[in-house]
Amino acid sequence: MSKNTKIIPFDQKNKRIHLAVSIVAAIFLVMLYCVIFLFSEQDGATSGALSHEVSKWIVASWEKITHPAWTADIRTSMIEYWEHPVRKLAHFSIYAVMGILVFLVWNPWTRKGFKRNILVIAWVFVSASLDEWHQTFVADRCGNFLDVLLDTSGGCFGLLLCMLCVRIYLSMRRKKGAV
Repeated sequence: MSKNTKIIPFDQKNKRIHLAVSIVAAIFLVMLYCVIFLFSEQDGATSGALSHEVSKWIVASWEKITHPAWTADIRTSMIEYWEHPVRKLAHFSIYAVMGILVFLVWNPWTRKGFKRNILVIAWVFVSASLDEWHQTFVADRCGNFLDVLLDTSGGCFGLLLCMLCVRIYLSMRRKKGAV
């Protein structure tokens, strides 16, 4: 194997740090899978009730901040309005975190660039697909391919955040003359 095809793209000095970050990210990734599984295991009524409670909290917080005098009907309609966006934002956010964690797990062990990014996106896509398939076995739930696409978009967003952070970090190091 030549020097240019080195798979582990970091110097030996930082090997322990990269290994530690990768292991910690893997642990958090397993924990995230457990959370996703527990949410997916909820029946439709329980899952809907959770979204309703979060929406209720959002509306109550907004009401406290802005001090409007809303009627009960307006408050109820706003809570109902926010339930769907809350569910979708939860999908996007959880899988954005997954994209970040998968990036941190694989970054030290894979070559930089396109192949690593495709690995992260494929990992998130397969995870989202399996989650939606799992939901088809739960009462009052169904799998939804649009949710898989939304989840994958969240993973891509997390990956883009990581790539941006790496770019900023390397730029700062170059300015200091460390690279």
